[in-house]
Amino acid sequence: MSLVQQSSPHARGARPTSRVMLIVILATLPGLLAQTLFFGWGNLINVVWCVLLALGAEAAMLMLRGKPVSFFLKDNTAAVTGLLLGLSLPQFAPWWVSAVAVISAIVLAKQLYGGLGANPFNPAMVGYALVLVAFPVAMTTNWAEASMLADAPGFGETLNIIFTGQQTTVDAYTMATPLDEYKHKIATHTAVEVLQHPTFGSGVARGWEWVNGAFLLGGLALVALRIITWHIPVSLLAALALMSLAFGANEDLYAPLSLHLLAGGTMLGAFFIATDPVSAATSHQGKLIYGACIGVLIYIIRSWGNYPDAVAFSVLLMNFAVPFIDHYTPPRTYGHHKPRRGIPGKTG
Repeated sequence: MSLVQQSSPHARGARPTSRVMLIVILATLPGLLAQTLFFGWGNLINVVWCVLLALGAEAAMLMLRGKPVSFFLKDNTAAVTGLLLGLSLPQFAPWWVSAVAVISAIVLAKQLYGGLGANPFNPAMVGYALVLVAFPVAMTTNWAEASMLADAPGFGETLNIIFTGQQTTVDAYTMATPLDEYKHKIATHTAVEVLQHPTFGSGVARGWEWVNGAFLLGGLALVALRIITWHIPVSLLAALALMSLAFGANEDLYAPLSLHLLAGGTMLGAFFIATDPVSAATSHQGKLIYGACIGVLIYIIRSWGNYPDAVAFSVLLMNFAVPFIDHYTPPRTYGHHKPRRGIPGKTG
Protein backbone atom coordinates (compact mmCIF):
# COMPACT_ATOMS: atom_id res chain seq x y z
CA MET A 1 0.00 0.00 0.00
CA SER A 2 1.42 3.37 -1.01
CA LEU A 3 1.19 6.27 1.40
CA VAL A 4 0.93 9.95 0.52
CA GLN A 5 4.13 11.65 1.64
CA GLN A 6 3.91 15.24 2.78
CA SER A 7 6.53 17.62 4.08
CA SER A 8 6.35 19.09 7.56
CA PRO A 9 4.49 20.30 9.51
CA HIS A 10 2.66 17.04 10.16
CA ALA A 11 0.53 18.20 13.09
CA ARG A 12 -3.14 18.51 12.26
CA GLY A 13 -5.19 21.34 13.67
CA ALA A 14 -8.89 22.02 13.74
CA ARG A 15 -8.65 23.78 10.36
CA PRO A 16 -7.22 21.90 7.38
CA THR A 17 -5.11 23.81 4.86
CA SER A 18 -7.93 23.81 2.31
CA ARG A 19 -10.29 25.61 4.71
CA VAL A 20 -7.65 28.14 5.73
CA MET A 21 -6.91 28.95 2.10
CA LEU A 22 -10.63 29.22 1.35
CA ILE A 23 -10.99 31.78 4.14
CA VAL A 24 -8.04 33.73 2.69
CA ILE A 25 -9.75 33.71 -0.71
CA LEU A 26 -12.98 35.01 0.78
CA ALA A 27 -11.09 37.74 2.67
CA THR A 28 -9.72 39.12 -0.60
CA LEU A 29 -13.18 39.58 -2.11
CA PRO A 30 -13.76 43.12 -0.68
CA GLY A 31 -10.47 44.23 -2.28
CA LEU A 32 -11.33 42.57 -5.60
CA LEU A 33 -14.75 44.23 -5.52
CA ALA A 34 -13.15 47.65 -4.91
CA GLN A 35 -10.66 47.07 -7.73
CA THR A 36 -13.51 46.21 -10.08
CA LEU A 37 -15.61 49.22 -9.06
CA PHE A 38 -12.79 51.74 -9.44
CA PHE A 39 -10.56 50.21 -12.15
CA GLY A 40 -12.89 48.13 -14.29
CA TRP A 41 -12.98 44.45 -15.14
CA GLY A 42 -9.23 43.92 -15.57
CA ASN A 43 -8.37 42.50 -12.16
CA LEU A 44 -11.40 40.19 -12.14
CA ILE A 45 -10.42 38.80 -15.55
CA ASN A 46 -6.81 38.45 -14.40
CA VAL A 47 -7.88 36.61 -11.25
CA VAL A 48 -9.93 34.04 -13.17
CA TRP A 49 -7.20 33.59 -15.79
CA CYS A 50 -4.40 33.31 -13.22
CA VAL A 51 -6.28 30.87 -10.98
CA LEU A 52 -7.05 28.58 -13.93
CA LEU A 53 -3.41 28.72 -15.04
CA ALA A 54 -2.17 28.04 -11.51
CA LEU A 55 -4.41 24.99 -11.13
CA GLY A 56 -3.34 23.69 -14.55
CA ALA A 57 0.37 24.22 -13.87
CA GLU A 58 0.07 22.60 -10.44
CA ALA A 59 -1.75 19.58 -11.89
CA ALA A 60 0.85 19.17 -14.66
CA MET A 61 3.76 19.30 -12.20
CA LEU A 62 2.07 16.88 -9.80
CA MET A 63 1.58 14.38 -12.61
CA LEU A 64 5.22 14.75 -13.68
CA ARG A 65 6.31 14.17 -10.08
CA GLY A 66 4.04 11.16 -9.68
CA LYS A 67 1.92 12.78 -6.96
CA PRO A 68 -1.85 12.42 -6.50
CA VAL A 69 -3.28 15.41 -8.36
CA SER A 70 -6.70 15.75 -6.77
CA PHE A 71 -5.33 15.33 -3.24
CA PHE A 72 -2.93 18.27 -3.56
CA LEU A 73 -5.14 20.50 -5.70
CA LYS A 74 -7.82 20.40 -3.03
CA ASP A 75 -5.59 22.28 -0.55
CA ASN A 76 -6.38 25.51 -2.51
CA THR A 77 -2.81 26.82 -2.24
CA ALA A 78 -2.34 27.00 -6.02
CA ALA A 79 -5.61 28.91 -6.30
CA VAL A 80 -4.39 31.43 -3.71
CA THR A 81 -1.12 31.93 -5.64
CA GLY A 82 -3.07 32.63 -8.83
CA LEU A 83 -5.46 34.88 -6.94
CA LEU A 84 -2.67 37.01 -5.45
CA LEU A 85 -1.05 37.44 -8.87
CA GLY A 86 -4.38 38.38 -10.44
CA LEU A 87 -4.88 41.03 -7.76
CA SER A 88 -1.32 42.36 -8.10
CA LEU A 89 -0.77 42.53 -11.86
CA PRO A 90 -1.80 45.58 -13.94
CA GLN A 91 -5.43 45.57 -15.03
CA PHE A 92 -4.56 45.45 -18.74
CA ALA A 93 -1.50 43.20 -18.47
CA PRO A 94 -1.28 40.99 -21.61
CA TRP A 95 -2.34 37.40 -21.09
CA TRP A 96 1.16 36.09 -21.76
CA VAL A 97 2.65 38.26 -18.98
CA SER A 98 0.19 36.72 -16.53
CA ALA A 99 0.97 33.27 -17.89
CA VAL A 100 4.72 33.71 -17.38
CA ALA A 101 4.16 35.02 -13.84
CA VAL A 102 1.85 32.16 -12.81
CA ILE A 103 3.88 29.36 -14.39
CA SER A 104 7.08 30.74 -12.83
CA ALA A 105 5.38 30.94 -9.45
CA ILE A 106 4.00 27.39 -9.50
CA VAL A 107 6.75 25.55 -11.38
CA LEU A 108 9.94 27.36 -10.36
CA ALA A 109 9.13 28.78 -6.94
CA LYS A 110 6.92 26.01 -5.56
CA GLN A 111 7.00 22.59 -7.24
CA LEU A 112 10.71 22.45 -8.07
CA TYR A 113 11.43 22.97 -4.36
CA GLY A 114 9.17 20.09 -3.41
CA GLY A 115 5.71 21.64 -3.25
CA LEU A 116 3.77 23.10 -0.35
CA GLY A 117 5.82 23.56 2.79
CA ALA A 118 9.19 23.27 1.03
CA ASN A 119 9.37 26.56 -0.90
CA PRO A 120 11.69 29.13 0.71
CA PHE A 121 10.26 32.07 -1.28
CA ASN A 122 6.76 33.40 -1.69
CA PRO A 123 5.69 31.87 -5.04
CA ALA A 124 3.38 34.70 -6.10
CA MET A 125 6.06 37.31 -5.49
CA VAL A 126 8.64 35.29 -7.40
CA GLY A 127 6.32 35.33 -10.41
CA TYR A 128 5.54 39.02 -10.01
CA ALA A 129 9.19 40.07 -9.62
CA LEU A 130 10.25 37.96 -12.60
CA VAL A 131 7.80 39.58 -15.03
CA LEU A 132 8.48 43.05 -13.59
CA VAL A 133 12.18 42.68 -14.36
CA ALA A 134 11.72 40.82 -17.65
CA PHE A 135 8.86 42.90 -19.09
CA PRO A 136 9.11 46.36 -17.46
CA VAL A 137 7.14 48.16 -20.19
CA ALA A 138 4.21 45.77 -20.05
CA MET A 139 4.21 45.94 -16.25
CA THR A 140 4.30 49.74 -15.99
CA THR A 141 2.11 50.93 -18.87
CA ASN A 142 -1.00 48.80 -18.40
CA TRP A 143 -2.45 50.18 -15.16
CA ALA A 144 -6.05 51.32 -15.55
CA GLU A 145 -7.07 54.91 -14.99
CA ALA A 146 -9.22 55.20 -11.89
CA SER A 147 -12.88 55.64 -12.76
CA MET A 148 -16.18 54.19 -11.73
CA LEU A 149 -17.16 50.94 -13.41
CA ALA A 150 -19.73 52.65 -15.60
CA ASP A 151 -17.01 54.85 -17.14
CA ALA A 152 -14.43 52.09 -17.56
CA PRO A 153 -14.07 49.84 -20.63
CA GLY A 154 -16.75 47.16 -20.79
CA PHE A 155 -16.13 43.52 -19.92
CA GLY A 156 -15.84 42.46 -23.55
CA GLU A 157 -13.55 45.34 -24.46
CA THR A 158 -11.29 44.65 -21.47
CA LEU A 159 -11.18 40.96 -22.39
CA ASN A 160 -10.22 41.94 -25.94
CA ILE A 161 -7.43 44.25 -24.73
CA ILE A 162 -5.90 41.59 -22.48
CA PHE A 163 -6.02 38.71 -24.96
CA THR A 164 -5.38 40.54 -28.25
CA GLY A 165 -3.07 43.31 -27.07
CA GLN A 166 -4.73 46.25 -28.80
CA GLN A 167 -2.34 48.94 -27.60
CA THR A 168 -4.13 51.75 -29.45
CA THR A 169 -7.22 50.96 -27.41
CA VAL A 170 -5.59 50.46 -24.04
CA ASP A 171 -3.71 53.76 -24.23
CA ALA A 172 -6.99 55.62 -23.82
CA TYR A 173 -7.67 53.95 -20.46
CA THR A 174 -4.25 53.72 -18.82
CA MET A 175 -2.44 55.96 -16.36
CA ALA A 176 0.60 55.70 -14.10
CA THR A 177 0.00 54.52 -10.54
CA PRO A 178 -0.04 57.26 -7.86
CA LEU A 179 3.32 56.21 -6.40
CA ASP A 180 4.90 56.12 -9.85
CA GLU A 181 3.42 59.49 -10.78
CA TYR A 182 4.60 61.14 -7.57
CA LYS A 183 8.07 59.58 -7.71
CA HIS A 184 8.83 60.81 -11.22
CA LYS A 185 7.12 64.20 -11.08
CA ILE A 186 8.34 65.42 -7.69
CA ALA A 187 11.87 65.97 -9.05
CA THR A 188 10.64 68.85 -11.21
CA HIS A 189 7.39 69.93 -9.51
CA THR A 190 6.16 70.86 -6.06
CA ALA A 191 3.93 68.54 -4.07
CA VAL A 192 0.94 70.81 -4.66
CA GLU A 193 1.49 70.66 -8.42
CA VAL A 194 1.95 66.89 -8.46
CA LEU A 195 -1.19 66.25 -6.42
CA GLN A 196 -3.26 68.14 -8.98
CA HIS A 197 -2.81 65.24 -11.39
CA PRO A 198 -6.07 63.34 -12.03
CA THR A 199 -4.66 60.11 -10.60
CA PHE A 200 -4.83 61.62 -7.10
CA GLY A 201 -8.40 62.90 -7.40
CA SER A 202 -9.78 64.75 -4.38
CA GLY A 203 -8.54 62.18 -1.85
CA VAL A 204 -5.26 60.43 -1.22
CA ALA A 205 -5.10 58.57 -4.52
CA ARG A 206 -8.23 58.24 -6.58
CA GLY A 207 -9.68 54.77 -6.05
CA TRP A 208 -6.55 53.35 -4.45
CA GLU A 209 -7.49 54.43 -0.93
CA TRP A 210 -10.73 52.44 -1.24
CA VAL A 211 -8.90 49.39 -2.58
CA ASN A 212 -6.39 49.49 0.27
CA GLY A 213 -9.18 50.06 2.78
CA ALA A 214 -11.00 46.99 1.45
CA PHE A 215 -7.89 44.82 1.73
CA LEU A 216 -7.36 46.20 5.24
CA LEU A 217 -10.90 45.11 6.12
CA GLY A 218 -10.25 41.62 4.76
CA GLY A 219 -6.91 41.46 6.56
CA LEU A 220 -8.47 42.40 9.88
CA ALA A 221 -10.99 39.61 9.36
CA LEU A 222 -8.09 37.15 8.96
CA VAL A 223 -6.59 38.39 12.22
CA ALA A 224 -9.95 38.16 14.02
CA LEU A 225 -10.45 34.59 12.74
CA ARG A 226 -6.88 33.73 13.80
CA ILE A 227 -5.89 32.73 10.30
CA ILE A 228 -2.89 35.05 10.66
CA THR A 229 -1.44 36.86 13.67
CA TRP A 230 -1.12 40.62 13.96
CA HIS A 231 2.65 40.67 14.28
CA ILE A 232 3.74 40.88 10.61
CA PRO A 233 1.15 43.38 9.28
CA VAL A 234 1.39 45.68 12.31
CA SER A 235 5.20 45.72 12.36
CA LEU A 236 5.34 46.19 8.58
CA LEU A 237 2.93 49.13 8.56
CA ALA A 238 4.52 50.68 11.67
CA ALA A 239 8.02 50.48 10.20
CA LEU A 240 6.82 51.94 6.89
CA ALA A 241 5.10 54.78 8.75
CA LEU A 242 8.15 55.50 10.93
CA MET A 243 10.44 55.58 7.91
CA SER A 244 8.10 57.96 6.14
CA LEU A 245 7.86 60.26 9.16
CA ALA A 246 11.63 60.19 9.71
CA PHE A 247 12.84 60.68 6.14
CA GLY A 248 9.85 61.90 4.15
CA ALA A 249 8.57 64.86 6.14
CA ASN A 250 9.26 67.16 3.18
CA GLU A 251 6.55 66.31 0.64
CA ASP A 252 8.39 68.30 -2.03
CA LEU A 253 11.06 65.57 -1.98
CA TYR A 254 9.33 62.32 -1.04
CA ALA A 255 5.86 60.80 -1.16
CA PRO A 256 3.78 61.54 1.95
CA LEU A 257 2.81 58.89 4.48
CA SER A 258 -0.77 58.74 3.20
CA LEU A 259 0.44 57.60 -0.23
CA HIS A 260 2.72 54.94 1.24
CA LEU A 261 -0.13 53.44 3.27
CA LEU A 262 -3.11 53.91 0.96
CA ALA A 263 -1.66 53.71 -2.56
CA GLY A 264 -0.17 50.73 -4.34
CA GLY A 265 -0.18 47.27 -2.83
CA THR A 266 0.58 48.14 0.78
CA MET A 267 -2.41 46.54 2.52
CA LEU A 268 -2.52 43.58 0.16
CA GLY A 269 1.17 43.03 0.86
CA ALA A 270 0.92 43.49 4.63
CA PHE A 271 -2.00 41.13 5.27
CA PHE A 272 -2.05 38.65 2.38
CA ILE A 273 1.49 38.40 0.97
CA ALA A 274 4.00 38.98 3.77
CA THR A 275 2.04 36.65 6.06
CA ASP A 276 2.60 33.56 3.89
CA PRO A 277 3.00 30.84 6.56
CA VAL A 278 5.64 28.88 4.62
CA SER A 279 8.14 31.59 3.68
CA ALA A 280 7.65 33.97 6.65
CA ALA A 281 9.31 33.87 10.08
CA THR A 282 7.94 31.45 12.66
CA SER A 283 8.00 32.89 16.19
CA HIS A 284 6.14 36.02 17.29
CA GLN A 285 9.41 37.84 17.88
CA GLY A 286 10.71 36.71 14.52
CA LYS A 287 7.52 37.88 12.81
CA LEU A 288 7.93 41.35 14.32
CA ILE A 289 11.48 41.58 13.00
CA TYR A 290 10.51 40.11 9.63
CA GLY A 291 7.58 42.49 9.12
CA ALA A 292 9.51 45.55 10.28
CA CYS A 293 12.37 44.83 7.88
CA ILE A 294 9.90 44.46 5.01
CA GLY A 295 8.41 47.86 5.89
CA VAL A 296 11.85 49.48 5.94
CA LEU A 297 12.79 47.91 2.60
CA ILE A 298 9.52 49.02 1.01
CA TYR A 299 10.25 52.62 1.94
CA ILE A 300 13.90 52.47 0.83
CA ILE A 301 13.10 50.96 -2.58
CA ARG A 302 10.13 53.25 -3.16
CA SER A 303 12.08 56.37 -2.25
CA TRP A 304 15.53 55.68 -3.69
CA GLY A 305 15.13 52.64 -5.95
CA ASN A 306 13.84 52.24 -9.49
CA TYR A 307 10.50 50.65 -8.61
CA PRO A 308 7.62 52.71 -7.21
CA ASP A 309 5.88 49.79 -5.46
CA ALA A 310 8.40 47.55 -3.75
CA VAL A 311 6.33 44.95 -1.91
CA ALA A 312 7.47 41.99 -4.04
CA PHE A 313 11.19 42.72 -3.81
CA SER A 314 11.00 43.52 -0.09
CA VAL A 315 9.21 40.26 0.72
CA LEU A 316 11.63 38.19 -1.37
CA LEU A 317 14.68 39.81 0.20
CA MET A 318 13.36 39.03 3.66
CA ASN A 319 12.54 35.46 2.60
CA PHE A 320 16.31 35.09 2.25
CA ALA A 321 16.72 36.22 5.86
CA VAL A 322 14.04 33.98 7.40
CA PRO A 323 16.42 31.08 8.31
CA PHE A 324 18.70 33.58 10.06
CA ILE A 325 15.77 35.20 11.90
CA ASP A 326 14.32 31.83 12.93
CA HIS A 327 17.70 30.67 14.21
CA TYR A 328 18.03 33.60 16.62
CA THR A 329 14.35 33.88 17.58
CA PRO A 330 13.23 30.30 18.26
CA PRO A 331 9.71 29.83 19.62
CA ARG A 332 9.50 29.31 23.37
CA THR A 333 9.63 25.63 24.35
CA TYR A 334 7.14 24.94 27.12
CA GLY A 335 7.92 22.52 29.93
CA HIS A 336 11.51 23.63 30.43
CA HIS A 337 13.01 25.84 33.11
CA LYS A 338 15.63 28.50 32.66
CA PRO A 339 19.09 27.29 33.76
CA ARG A 340 20.18 28.41 37.21
CA ARG A 341 22.97 30.93 37.18
CA GLY A 342 25.60 31.51 39.85
CA ILE A 343 26.43 29.41 42.91
CA PRO A 344 23.46 27.76 44.65
CA GLY A 345 22.63 29.47 47.92
CA LYS A 346 24.39 32.71 46.96
CA THR A 347 22.20 35.77 46.42
CA GLY A 348 24.66 38.45 45.63
